[in-house]
Amino acid sequence: MQSVSVPAKYKGIIFIILSAFCFAFMNLFVRLSGDIPSMQKCFFRNFVAVFFALGVLLKKKQSLKWKKGNFKWLFLRSAIGTLGIICNFYAIDHIPLADASILNKMSPFFVIVFSFFILKERLTFFQGAAVCIAFIGSLFIIKPSFQNVALVPSAAGLLGGMAAGFAYTMVRILGQKGENGSLIVFFFSGFSCLATLPNLILNFYPMQWWQLLMLLGAGLSATGGQFAITAAYYHAPAREISVYDYSQIIFATLLGLIFLGELPDIYSFVGYVVIILAAVLMFLYNNKKWIFREKLTQ
Repeated sequence: MQSVSVPAKYKGIIFIILSAFCFAFMNLFVRLSGDIPSMQKCFFRNFVAVFFALGVLLKKKQSLKWKKGNFKWLFLRSAIGTLGIICNFYAIDHIPLADASILNKMSPFFVIVFSFFILKERLTFFQGAAVCIAFIGSLFIIKPSFQNVALVPSAAGLLGGMAAGFAYTMVRILGQKGENGSLIVFFFSGFSCLATLPNLILNFYPMQWWQLLMLLGAGLSATGGQFAITAAYYHAPAREISVYDYSQIIFATLLGLIFLGELPDIYSFVGYVVIILAAVLMFLYNNKKWIFREKLTQ
């Protein structure tokens, strides 16, 4: 019987949906771990990842030394990325799971902004409009008001998405400079563990066995999501599959409803629709530009 070959694009879609599924479970495990400080959760999330990344480097016999001139970019990626995780975990603990997830998914729009200011990449009117639309969508979720008790954690969630956008911009620079992807993950995970270790020692929150199990589950889920998204972009370019990453919102909403009894309010749902709409428009715009460019080269 002849085997059926799956096109690379469909493999990419499968992997990026798998990544979204893993990251949704990471957020769930973080919430289920209970009232543990966000920095302690960040430590254990990256403690698992650092060993997986090190294992990949050793298995492939790749160097643990970064390329000349890349340290500052690795440091910025790791420092701001760590801040982003702490903000994201704080948001996860205080607002609905789906709200925290969609605010973190603002990162691609912040990549556009930071790429404009840092990499001096051209910002088109359409891209600027998409960023503005997405930000308006985030306001429906944050619901800025002095009477809103969730204002601070919602703002932290948006700050986490902004920090992630900055960190991904640093990854983009490192990619342009030919840095090893596994080394970037290893450096980031190791840096996060070291940065949060003093707080862990001085302000350690005693954990039950099930809380430790939840945090290890968060670390395993995050590692699975990281490897899955790497595989996704290995099989297909971002312009073809990136929009499928927003399936995490569906997973987060279902997991929040099943395990936590959470149902986002109507304003949050409006925010989801607006942000995902902006992402879809950007997805279609990028594909249209690529098709037009391909026709010009034929």
